[in-house]
Amino acid sequence: MTISRRDLIKAGVAAGTVFSIPSVLRAQAAATAERTVRMVMGGFLRSFDPVFTTDDNTQNHGLAIYDTLFALDSKFVAQPQMIQKWGISNDKKTYTFDLRDGLGWHDSTAVTAADCVASIRRWAQVQSGGQIMMERTKDITTKDDRTFTIALKEPLGLLPEILASWPPLLIMREKDANRPATEQVTTNIGSGPFRFNEALTKPGANITYDRNEQYVPRKEPADGLAGGKIVNVDRVVWDNIADQQTAYGALQAGEVDFIQLPSTDLLSVIESDPDLQLQVLDKGGRILLLRMNCLQKPFDNVKMRQAILHLVDQDAVMSVSLGDPKYFRTITSLFGYDTPYSNEENTGWFKKGGDPERAKRLLKEAGYAGEKVVFLQPTDWPESSNATQFLAAELRKIGVNVELAPSDWAGIAERRAKMGPVEDGGWSLFITDHSNYGTTQPHTNIDMSANGKKGWYGWPTSDEYEALRAKWVEVKSLEERQALAREMQKVYWDFVGMVYLGAYVQPSARRKSLTGLIGIPAYIPMWNMQKVSG
Repeated sequence: MTISRRDLIKAGVAAGTVFSIPSVLRAQAAATAERTVRMVMGGFLRSFDPVFTTDDNTQNHGLAIYDTLFALDSKFVAQPQMIQKWGISNDKKTYTFDLRDGLGWHDSTAVTAADCVASIRRWAQVQSGGQIMMERTKDITTKDDRTFTIALKEPLGLLPEILASWPPLLIMREKDANRPATEQVTTNIGSGPFRFNEALTKPGANITYDRNEQYVPRKEPADGLAGGKIVNVDRVVWDNIADQQTAYGALQAGEVDFIQLPSTDLLSVIESDPDLQLQVLDKGGRILLLRMNCLQKPFDNVKMRQAILHLVDQDAVMSVSLGDPKYFRTITSLFGYDTPYSNEENTGWFKKGGDPERAKRLLKEAGYAGEKVVFLQPTDWPESSNATQFLAAELRKIGVNVELAPSDWAGIAERRAKMGPVEDGGWSLFITDHSNYGTTQPHTNIDMSANGKKGWYGWPTSDEYEALRAKWVEVKSLEERQALAREMQKVYWDFVGMVYLGAYVQPSARRKSLTGLIGIPAYIPMWNMQKVSG
């Protein structure tokens, strides 16, 4: 297999690809007001419901139009957001929350405690930390329009942190939040700092957000996802430009202001442009990982999953994906790299260059009979697409019947929710990533759950591991959590709920006229940005 995209991109840039930008995009850019920011995000929205899917693009949309009860600051400490004050009973089992002044929906109605209660209940159906919370909860009730309580069966000291965790608990209107988590909310009415502009949004082409003039920000300065969400621009437009050459040309010409995930092949070119700036917003980095459908053949067999674990050559995968070694590294700990919980427990499977012979033996032990393996390939995420093609070729070498299923990321985000067999439109493998920071939060990071159909795409099951994970909210000291992390990792790499492919950082690209971007793991908040006219 030859991946020639790098050569094509370099040749296109050298030939001056800025002149090949479609005239429609030029016309849109020419009409753009100075207080409008145009962004090319890491993928495009197909689902607008941040509870229905954990897709980062949908979460970015949710952070724009909805608000949260609590939010994590830049030090990952939970801070009140929609909450004015809160208290806890003497027995540590009842939390009381009061909403702050000035909270209103985009339809001009007031935010109430009932909206919050319904939103918590819906979010907790699918969010890992919410599930843990609900197992310990007697009831969630309203006291009046501005006050609600969470009554627990037993103390849960991390409750505010769980309410602030990721994916975020975004508060919806009660009538929207009363839908089951498996049924999409079809409206886009929140109480957040931006309003969704449905009239200007063109499905498949662009999405438009307008500043919510009625939004009352907190008085504290912006800090991570916490503090005052002050909007300094009038409008933000997400342009769907899947082709990297076209996106770069638009950035160079000033027709867009920001590219979340520029191709690593273009980083040196961007860096050399005096009007452009590379910026690493997620300084902790991310982990590229492989999810396997543990409900269906052949990966319902643990030996098949172990075969993948032994097969993977992380250096080779990341070289194909990222190219420049300065942007990536290998990783063996379930709990990330350089975190307080990183450890080497049960990592004997890791071998420089991988171990295809061991993988072949495990395939034979699994009784693999040539079942078709459908590998989802994101055509608009080059790094993942390259890694997908490479791994598919490596799997074929050891005798796996792999079929690629190319689509844009939005299509993968839809298809990965299907639990059924490949014959019914299901899937076997797909590559995604999560933040290195998220590995320090196994109680809220749904990627790290192993509770079957209640968990995340791939749905691995390990009762032993889940019993250990449930203890995370109970232990107090760093030393206790480090010991627990080792126990969890020992179990995890035996049942193999997912496979790590490597860790990396990838800078975003922006015009130097766009400043104030908030750097946090995973998400791109749109408040606090400022655009200086050129």
